[in-house]
Amino acid sequence: MTLQEKLFSLRDEKYAAFSAKLIPTLPPDRFIGVRSPQLRALAKELFKDSNNQTIKQSHFFEKLPHRYHEENMLHAYLLCEEKKYDILVDETERFLPYIDNWAVCDSLAPRAFVRHKEELLLRIEKWMTAEHEYTVRFGIGMLMRHYLDADFRPEHLRWVADIQREEYYIKMMQAWYFATALAKQWDATFPMLDSLEGWVRGKSIQKALESYRVTDDHKAILRDLRG
Repeated sequence: MTLQEKLFSLRDEKYAAFSAKLIPTLPPDRFIGVRSPQLRALAKELFKDSNNQTIKQSHFFEKLPHRYHEENMLHAYLLCEEKKYDILVDETERFLPYIDNWAVCDSLAPRAFVRHKEELLLRIEKWMTAEHEYTVRFGIGMLMRHYLDADFRPEHLRWVADIQREEYYIKMMQAWYFATALAKQWDATFPMLDSLEGWVRGKSIQKALESYRVTDDHKAILRDLRG
């Protein structure tokens, strides 16, 4: 059985239709209908069965672009299993231009990045200035995941604020970043809100008001600012 045949053996047509509604940027025939927990389990199984070979040696990784959304999701989950940073970051950069929707982009969250914060930050700066929409979104997402706690620096806020792009999924990630920053780094983030592009500013405030991590006192300030 090929890997694609394996995916079709897990098919749920109702779930495929549901996924197509969640990801309207892809045509419906790009969805097989395999749920994320099944894809994660399959990725772990494939990685375990590789006899400790790296993902770089996988034939599946060489076949880009993939035809189906679930193949891209599986690709992302396999990258999440890789523990060798040099291979991981190279294979991530090779995959990024082929990411074509928010779900694949946001599912690509390798744990091995945590141990390489200094090197990763240089890559993030590059990703956030890329032409490709989802590479930019991925870069912002990595900055949000890894650099809003102990490794936070106030200049990171400016990096995200200075991104002037019209793509919806980039602007949404900017808003998500600032809403999370308001929860984690209020003192540095709040003064930045007035410098944000209007839509991003409004959406950042909205998402912060919806967040359980933002204190009630801070939410009251944000409501006054929103007017």
